[in-house]
Formats: sequence, structure tokens, C-alpha cells
Amino acid sequence: MTPIHEKTHIGSVTLKVRNLEKLVTFYTETIGLQVLTKRKSIVELTADGKTPLIILEGNPELRARPIKSAGLYHLALLVPTRKDLANTLHHLIETSAPLIGASNHKFSEAIYLQDPENNGIEIYRDVDRKDWVRDERGKLPAVSEPLDVQSLLAERDLNPWSRLPENTVMGHVHLNVVNIAEAENFYRNVLGFEEQTRMGNHALFISAGGYHHHIAVNIWNGSDAASNREDVTGLLHYEIIVPTSVEVEKVLSALEREHIPYDIESENIRVKDPAGNGVVIRTR
Repeated sequence: MTPIHEKTHIGSVTLKVRNLEKLVTFYTETIGLQVLTKRKSIVELTADGKTPLIILEGNPELRARPIKSAGLYHLALLVPTRKDLANTLHHLIETSAPLIGASNHKFSEAIYLQDPENNGIEIYRDVDRKDWVRDERGKLPAVSEPLDVQSLLAERDLNPWSRLPENTVMGHVHLNVVNIAEAENFYRNVLGFEEQTRMGNHALFISAGGYHHHIAVNIWNGSDAASNREDVTGLLHYEIIVPTSVEVEKVLSALEREHIPYDIESENIRVKDPAGNGVVIRTR
């Protein structure tokens, strides 16, 4: 498989939730997204008023996702600048948001929290790519140092915080899987993403075009974790956006070569990774 196109990136993330109203309130008031569309039990959330970033599908009959299962580890909202991250962190602190961590990964600075149904969220900013330090193999070391919160907050401006910047995007997704080798085969050998960082035999970070990661997979819920199920809360699917229909055809050929089942819906490929995590592959 040739590498996936360098302009490939992550699109929206769709979550199955039990309490739709509560989650909409959280993602608008705490995280700072806006409602784009609302129909029956589905709400699309956006930063720019045009592009869905998070889609919530409400179903009160869902069971809570089991701890030892595949699914979403976190979705990651990428803000444009360090000042934007500082403004967001200050807002989260002021509103007593459920923060669970803050890290300096050298290629990015990130803050972490969870929504009311325990879906992980990362909000981060990228360090300038020219300042990323790679090892002798051209890979990015796995670094997770404490974030210098005081230095970050010193960059915030004094304007009242209202929402995330309109050019916030979905930077990456981080997934719990069942088997690293199976996940690597699917995402690297079939779809064509490239390794950037590996943490022993328990986590892998991959991307298109040399980005630090568009997708990460881990087995931190245990190698005996159950596959993602449709009748529980959490990740339904996420989007991989490729720039041309030629790239879609390349993915289709690879899926057929490996005898991986898929569906086509409105020219979008719908497939599940080996852990049952839903993936939608489409053009812009």
C-alpha cells in the first residue's frame, strides 16, 4: 500500500449518547462549540458555523460503555494558536470544568478532560513543525511532560471568552483497540497511514504527510478488552477526509484486496476497524 495522501485529515466524530440535552449543553457552554443543526435525536456541533466537528446521536436506551472495551480514548480539538489554548484553559478553570490533565508533548501542548458520559477530550495547539525533534530514524519520541500552565496562562488576552476559535478543527482521534498488530495492519498496511511514534507494544501514533498523529491506537484497556458495540455509549464513527476520489478508489481497492467488508453510502466508505470502531472515509 502506498502512503495515504499527505492532505488527508480527520473530519467529524460521531458519539452515541444517552442524555442528549446534557451533552449539548456541555459541548456548547463548557467546550465552546455552537449548534449547527438539530433534528430529532441528532445534533451537529461546529466551530465555524459551517463544518460539523462533533455529532451527537441521542438514545436513552444505550448502556454505558464498559471500561474494558474498545472505543474512543479521546477526540482532539486543535486550536490555531497558543493564545487560543491559553484563553480556553482559563475559561475551563474559571468554570470548574472536569480537567484531568495537561501535557507538553514537544510537538504539541494539550489539556485533557471528559464529557459527562466519560468521552475523552483533548484540546491542543501544535508547536511549529520546524521545531519538532525527531530521532535518528525520523520518528517522533513519545514525550509527555507536565505543561507549564503558568507560562501558558500568561499568554491569554483579557477579552471575555465566548467560544472556541472558528478555525478550530478536529486534529486527531485516539482510539482504544483490542490488538495493536491488527490495528496497525488496518491503518498502516490497508489505509496507508505512516508510523510517527510507537510506545512499546501498547500504543502507536500514525499520520498522513508527516503530521505527529491523525490517529493513535492503544491497548490500555487491556488486551482482553471487548470490541466496540453499537448498543453502548461512545464512539459510533469518525471521518477520514481524503482530497480526491482517486484516494477513495485506492482505499476501496485495498479493502477488497484484504477482504474487509465495507458499505458505500452517498459515495462515502463505511467500514469498521478490527476493534469495531466505525470509520467513514470520504472526500472533502
